[in-house]
Amino acid sequence: MEGIPVHGLEELERHVQQLVEAPETPLNAKLFDEVELQLNDTNIPPLIPRLLPNLTQVLLTYDKDPTILASLCMKLLRPVPFTQALTLASEDALIQALRSPAPAAAILAITVIEKAARSPSDTAILSIMKGVVEEFLRTWLSTPHVEVGENATKALGDLLEVDCDRRISATIDTKMSGLQIASNMPPGQGLLWRRIFQDREIYDLLFSLCSFHTIGTGPGQLDERQKSLAQARLLRVLPRLAVLDFKTITRSYFPDVEGRYKVDEHGLLYFAAVDMVNKEEDMLMHITVIDFFAEFLDVMSMTELTKSTMDYLAALMKKVASTDETLYRSLEAMALNPETSPELVDLLVKLNEYP
Repeated sequence: MEGIPVHGLEELERHVQQLVEAPETPLNAKLFDEVELQLNDTNIPPLIPRLLPNLTQVLLTYDKDPTILASLCMKLLRPVPFTQALTLASEDALIQALRSPAPAAAILAITVIEKAARSPSDTAILSIMKGVVEEFLRTWLSTPHVEVGENATKALGDLLEVDCDRRISATIDTKMSGLQIASNMPPGQGLLWRRIFQDREIYDLLFSLCSFHTIGTGPGQLDERQKSLAQARLLRVLPRLAVLDFKTITRSYFPDVEGRYKVDEHGLLYFAAVDMVNKEEDMLMHITVIDFFAEFLDVMSMTELTKSTMDYLAALMKKVASTDETLYRSLEAMALNPETSPELVDLLVKLNEYP
């Protein structure tokens, strides 16, 4: 292959073809590593059609640890746009990879899905793939593997950030340094937001996997440890979503769903902040909720808040202050701490004095 001297490439091609024809063939890990170490931005593009189609085919039938296969696939996929990646990995293949007990397979699927965050048109395509979105969210909340959960948390935030229709939803202020939306990127269509929040089955899934009322109560439900991981992952992404589209996470199109999980008020934010965690019995998650409020109020203090948003925040804070003395004392200490940002102190004071 003129101009792309990759030692062992032809041998690897033959080996991968063997794996396609006979999946029980022992994997030559040394050969995979040798070729992968030589790959760079210059020589990857012409290798994609030579290697990726067969590698993805092998992954579908490979019943051993796919880490070595997945690692090479991820490196080859790096420059591939989302729509092209879908020609190599079907919706069924992505779902199968997300369900795999092997972390490498799930991370590979998340890598493909996250490519949709490169443009609003790609997130719109992803929103149509209900099965993939649903399995992605299920994996995000239910995987016991920390790296998979972290990758999914970041991917979800990136996808919803790009998909956010900033013309109608934004409380985004230029002071928010955590947001990475390119200034020249067109606004999103909000289709992925609607897929998650206006699809009854997917919306119910978030409550089902995170509510402490459903610990180990049926097929697909999580045990106590995994439930805590799911709750922490939801709390981690909510501050970012609150800045992007506060209205969507504080209302519900399916009040009966919240009622099923004994939520007093509507919306995913209220559920996570007030009703999701059994604070009396799960001390570690209680601390996580307190940490969440600190981060949540900090990011909200850096945005332009409408009167309706302030009304909601004040009602929420009065609710938690009256039912959670530990949280109230933590917020009080935060307001008195000289290291707390002036914006956050100002917001805490306003909320405390709000009529």
